[in-house]
Amino acid sequence: MINDKTPISPVKGVWVTNVASKALDSKENVAETVALCKKSGITDIYVVVWNRGTTLYPSEIMKDLFGKPIMERFGDRDPLQEMIDAGHKAKIKVHAWFEFGFASSYGENGGAILKKFPNWKAIDNKGNLVTKNGFEWMNAMNPEVQNFVKSLIVEVVKNYDIDGIQGDDRLPAMPSLGGYDAYTVALYKQEHNGNLPPDDYKNADWLTWRADKLTVFLGELYKELKAIKPKLIVSMAPSIHPWAKEEYLQDWPTWLNKGYCDYVIPQVYRKTIESYTTTLEDQIKFLKKDQKDKFFSGVLLQVNGVNPAPDFLKQMIDTNRKFGIKGESFFFYEGLKAFPDYFSKEYKKK
Repeated sequence: MINDKTPISPVKGVWVTNVASKALDSKENVAETVALCKKSGITDIYVVVWNRGTTLYPSEIMKDLFGKPIMERFGDRDPLQEMIDAGHKAKIKVHAWFEFGFASSYGENGGAILKKFPNWKAIDNKGNLVTKNGFEWMNAMNPEVQNFVKSLIVEVVKNYDIDGIQGDDRLPAMPSLGGYDAYTVALYKQEHNGNLPPDDYKNADWLTWRADKLTVFLGELYKELKAIKPKLIVSMAPSIHPWAKEEYLQDWPTWLNKGYCDYVIPQVYRKTIESYTTTLEDQIKFLKKDQKDKFFSGVLLQVNGVNPAPDFLKQMIDTNRKFGIKGESFFFYEGLKAFPDYFSKEYKKK
């Protein structure tokens, strides 16, 4: 157990993306984004910094490895620094959100990363590159891959006055399809009397063995980041349990139990208040008595241009408070614009 003394304030957060949003496309847009967040009662902004195999800040690591210091769209700007400057001026915490985590690309057959480092590929039980929902994956078990992703996170923590870093359903994660590469198979055999891993990728012991390896990675990352910046907030926004473990090897109740993150924001993305309430109740059951202040709910505010009905949004927030959940984070920023009165008037009091 890591004795962490980072005080946890209630979170009223929002994710700011570079997809379906122009929030990061200019310094003026960043300032407007922060102004709307402030007006809406938002306390924490989770801004994307790692997406489609590129960084959204000028990275020496990415420049050295791939000749591309930042996603081309942002030219010679530094959206992360602009967000920190504007956010802190408004007294809003800014977290660097490593959205793609161990995913190397989306619809690009691994992209530049796996083209340069083919031995970094996650491999399924048929010998193919692990691809799920369009995302192609690096092997999250491989120490080289782990060190690469960790190096990007450390780069941000050392170079920016950031309040926190965040992983989501791709950090630390890997689809449970993976683990059949030479490195992971050899490691498994070494720890299992020479036996091969089960061909059934959903085998319970095999799931747990791989999930435990990712938990160890997170523990080491947490310790390293806290040594650099003790007050840094290390948060995770995984999928819901136990689905997250079965599909992506994410065992977040164990992360909390071991003290390997400061709080979690599971993605309780549901389309009716009945399913939202049931799912939230199920998630709370995985918490120990003293962990409720380390749990916030991920609330779906907009996807593909569609927003929840105003009553449904209010019901979700009221349900959170009824169950003693003191905050939430909304996916994603553009959705705030659909409910100006609710966020500027009612939400602040919740």
